[in-house]
Amino acid sequence: MSRPTETATPMDALLATLDLEKLEENLFRGRSPQVGWQRVFGGQVIGQALVAAQRTVDEGRYVHSLHAYFMRPGDPSVPIIYEVDRIRDGSSFATRRVVAIQHGKAIFSMSASFQYDEDGFEHQIEIPDVAMPETLPGEQELKDKFLAHAPEAIRRYWERPRPIEIRPVSLAHYFARNDGKPTQDVWVKAVGHVPDERHLQAAVLAYLSDMTLLDTSLYAHGTSVFDRNLQVASLDHAMWFHRPCKMDDWLLYTQDSPSAHGARGMTRGSLFDRSGVLIASVAQEGLIRKKATEQK
Repeated sequence: MSRPTETATPMDALLATLDLEKLEENLFRGRSPQVGWQRVFGGQVIGQALVAAQRTVDEGRYVHSLHAYFMRPGDPSVPIIYEVDRIRDGSSFATRRVVAIQHGKAIFSMSASFQYDEDGFEHQIEIPDVAMPETLPGEQELKDKFLAHAPEAIRRYWERPRPIEIRPVSLAHYFARNDGKPTQDVWVKAVGHVPDERHLQAAVLAYLSDMTLLDTSLYAHGTSVFDRNLQVASLDHAMWFHRPCKMDDWLLYTQDSPSAHGARGMTRGSLFDRSGVLIASVAQEGLIRKKATEQK
């Protein structure tokens, strides 16, 4: 398994993180970057689990959907073991189940389905009419303009080097605490080169699909995942891969949250390329609970 060096870029580190070590047939080991996080980022576990499943399918089959559950927080200080169950290999589709294990317990499970490319009917929804990424402030500009006065949690998040650049179409949700609509549009882009290999491109897309998503369910309540009085965590995550994507340009991640109830928020997302092609659809439910000291 590749190891990032001290001079590696954030994207180099992500690609090394996704490059799992094969321990035995259907058994793989992944590691987490040591960046001071208290728990493993959910997108990393989704991406690594997808890589593990991909390495057990025949050449020419590509992921078209995955459905995952987060059961325990991941410990970034120890490796994660991924066990793949080859559920079915049909003439067109293959199904895999992956369980991620740490400290002898399952922390995550995922089912994924793979298909050979086929021709068929074609339609898609239209991309929203939003400002293009070049007209929006870049991350360095955001840091220079806003971070000095931003809450500590927001400042730490934006100051950390990341393999994915984020350019929100609107910044109102980050700095205002007024109740708003549970929607947002965010441009996302890989910082650095992603090899032209569809399995790896899908894994990077799965990684970034967990970024910013759960926040959308909190905007109607005038808060965000940066609120230290909230307990926020992904519970499940589903993703459908509609069309291949080379990951060499900006993608628009448009999101909405149709419901929050029972300390859970549900959010949907659509990923479009710059030309308006729908690349993938995402759905996620997460825990959005006030901490015990804040509950009345």
